[in-house]
Amino acid sequence: MEIESYLHIGFLFFFSGAMFSLLPGQKTKTYIYILSSIGAAGFAVFGLYLLFTEPRNMFSLPISSVFDFSFCGDGISGFFILVISILAFAVSVYSIGYTRDLDNKGLMGFLFNIFILSMYAVVLSGNIITFLISWETMSIISYFLVTFDRDEKSAKAGLVYAVMTHIGTAFLIVLFMILYRYTGDMGFSGIKGLSSQIPEDMKSLVFIFSIIGFGTKAGIIPFHTWLPRAHPAAPSNISSLMSGVMIKTGIYGFIRISMDIMGPGPEWWGIAIIVIGAVSSILGVMYALMEHDLKRLLAYHSVENIGIILLGIGASMVFRSSGMLALSSLALIAGLYHTLNHAVFKGLLFLGAGSVMHATHTKNMEDMGGLIKSMPYTGLFFLVGSVSICALPPFNGFVSEWLTYQSLLLGFKSTSITSKIISPLGGAALALTGALAAACFVKAFGISFLGMPRSCHAENVKESSLSMIIGMGILALLCLLFGVFPGIVLTIIQPVSFMLTGSHGMAYKGIFIGISETLSTLSPAAILITMIVMSISTLIFILTVGRKKRIIYGDSWDCGIPWLTPRMQYSAAAFTKPVRMIFKRIYLPTRELKVSYLVKPFFVKSIEYSGEITPFFEKYIYDPVTGFIHKLAGKVKILQSGSLHLYLAYILITLILLLIFGT
Repeated sequence: MEIESYLHIGFLFFFSGAMFSLLPGQKTKTYIYILSSIGAAGFAVFGLYLLFTEPRNMFSLPISSVFDFSFCGDGISGFFILVISILAFAVSVYSIGYTRDLDNKGLMGFLFNIFILSMYAVVLSGNIITFLISWETMSIISYFLVTFDRDEKSAKAGLVYAVMTHIGTAFLIVLFMILYRYTGDMGFSGIKGLSSQIPEDMKSLVFIFSIIGFGTKAGIIPFHTWLPRAHPAAPSNISSLMSGVMIKTGIYGFIRISMDIMGPGPEWWGIAIIVIGAVSSILGVMYALMEHDLKRLLAYHSVENIGIILLGIGASMVFRSSGMLALSSLALIAGLYHTLNHAVFKGLLFLGAGSVMHATHTKNMEDMGGLIKSMPYTGLFFLVGSVSICALPPFNGFVSEWLTYQSLLLGFKSTSITSKIISPLGGAALALTGALAAACFVKAFGISFLGMPRSCHAENVKESSLSMIIGMGILALLCLLFGVFPGIVLTIIQPVSFMLTGSHGMAYKGIFIGISETLSTLSPAAILITMIVMSISTLIFILTVGRKKRIIYGDSWDCGIPWLTPRMQYSAAAFTKPVRMIFKRIYLPTRELKVSYLVKPFFVKSIEYSGEITPFFEKYIYDPVTGFIHKLAGKVKILQSGSLHLYLAYILITLILLLIFGT
């Protein structure tokens, strides 16, 4: 079968799913996601083919003599198609059960399929116009999905998302105008071949614009403000796609422009990306720690993990500028590996959060507790995702973060003093991020799933439907497989790394990575086997010794109290209070304490405590800018008087000025 056949199969099933969702019949609209899963499988095979074949032109439709509407594929496109397909397949299976009780099933099914197709179109675009059309389609469809619930909160989130994404698009348009100005070509392959004609200062400007344009979509700090609003507002299956793969189109665009088309850049490019990655990863996880809304917590962790991905990409750019191609390849593999891993475990966590919300009808962790007793499968899969995102072996997050950490420490081998300082500092930032992420997910899992129910929302809940469990189970299994058998993933990423860095000093044998400059071994499988053996040995020891003693069963942590109540449990706010105090210079916390007395000051009737952190970027950056725009708009509004004579005067003045300056 020809490679294009899998592309056609994938497109046909997604398009059919979109069309069938508009037909009458509620049952049909529920099961259109089966077509989506088949389409994702077809695209996954197509992506794998692209990874190991030469770049190919897929489709071309001439529009004019200047440009044509074209789609092309290469190894970079193939990798991101594979990432999108893996998550799209699992989310499609999950959506069969998730959307069963959803209003407007037909609209959801249509937008769901078109949204996934638009992401495929972005990574397959062969020229500027095709890319911008695909990019804008993806942004518009995702806006409708963010505002799908049609309430005030989702409307505000959608507005912020629309404004931010179009600001990013404006920078992308200017970026592409610069590329076309100096190369005279609309096609990405043509621009790449003529990139040597672009002046160095213009290349640096393109690099800066690509950070802003693509970084806004990826959610890097300080352009992240839309992300913790939009992701929680969208339905959970859409949140999984947006956080898992849509923000990765920003990573794809940055790699395509700054690494593929423009080629090696100066060292400061890579250093800038490392700094941005370090800031995004640390602040992302710190803000996540303070969240009680489960989906907002996960959204902030997307900011964190985008930062981790950029740490690997930045290290690769630094090494490439110094001619250390093997190390550049290793660092890029680390960044791409984490791109794949984040799609899997973050997709799993959002699906788990969706199952919890579906059962409890709340996103507030303080109203949960004890869910693992009623939702054992959801609890288990959420735990797998939590362990994975905390980079603990033997799951997949450990491998990619370990490789990223190794790459950053190898910055000592650079000939640049700046690189020798910045790269290890990036490694330190990654280590701090990992520690804070572990604390965050101890809170997220413990407060939500363990202990006793804290409200009526958490009582009498039921486990998710079979399709939702299967969708989460697929991703949980991949978290384990990608962690235990990283050699398979490294083999898949290898062609992309060679293509972007030109390195051929990387050898693979199982899970062994050989590099000419260093030698590092990694064996998650051995770690897993050791953990299993130790667990079994401990269990045998307990059973053997325990038989000789009388076993007494009692409530955990009862401290001699006859009974426990939910109020005696740790709350999410109490759990994170020490962190809030340590980083108070960053959080700028505020609190309000109200005490009412029966007889003052001895007999207290009630105490009300509320505390929150200051949203620094919103308060000190976005709010002043927004206020200035509102004031300026108020002053400009005077020009819209409604007088036809005044408008004719505007036209006359404009014509006079054009005649004066035109001559």
